[in-house]
Amino acid sequence: MSISMSFFHSVIIKEEGYYVLGNTGYYLLIAVLLVAYLLAALVVDRKQKTAKLGTRRLAFCGALIALGFILSYLKFEMPYGGSVTLFSMLCICLIGYFYGIKAGVLSALAYSILQFFQSGGSYMLSPMQICCDYFFAFTALGLTGFFYKKKDKLILAYVIAILARGLFHTIGGYLYWMDYMPENFPKQLALAYPIIYNYAYILVEGVITVVVLKIPAVSKMLKKLQTMTGEN
Repeated sequence: MSISMSFFHSVIIKEEGYYVLGNTGYYLLIAVLLVAYLLAALVVDRKQKTAKLGTRRLAFCGALIALGFILSYLKFEMPYGGSVTLFSMLCICLIGYFYGIKAGVLSALAYSILQFFQSGGSYMLSPMQICCDYFFAFTALGLTGFFYKKKDKLILAYVIAILARGLFHTIGGYLYWMDYMPENFPKQLALAYPIIYNYAYILVEGVITVVVLKIPAVSKMLKKLQTMTGEN
């Protein structure tokens, strides 16, 4: 009984009349959310009846993850985190759109880990903050897999995926980063600031990407690439 109570208190901590998650609670919540994320991807994948990822497709996924990671270094950095990159989000979004939700989410999750080691490992507030800013946010780019085999829906899939990424960054902003704003920061802006800040850089890159995708030569090239990499 004492062991179970000790474990419970490590999960949920009472502070001045209310309860908060302890470190163990955060890790459990993160594990549950990630498992739910992956299970949802597997369930949808079965309904989509996507083909197995053969050698060529796996190589293509790996190449796009690597290309996205390289392009994420070519960026305009925002002062408090976040950046406008050279189409790095598109690289990850293409995987789900070409191969389905399972491939999209798993590849985006791998990319989120790379992003964490690139810039998130040196400064951490809590496990949940890391998930909001990295694991949940970048894995959301795999949601383009919901549009697998839907003709001419790449732009819509891309927009939904990057908006989902921005949502997790915004949640992290509300939960953690607003506490670090200067004391003279206008309180009337506090409610809107995480939304404006996080979606500013995401939408700038998103608009540039959509404009490029609208170019007929680019659209034609991507359709040809999709055929070459194993999808008809």
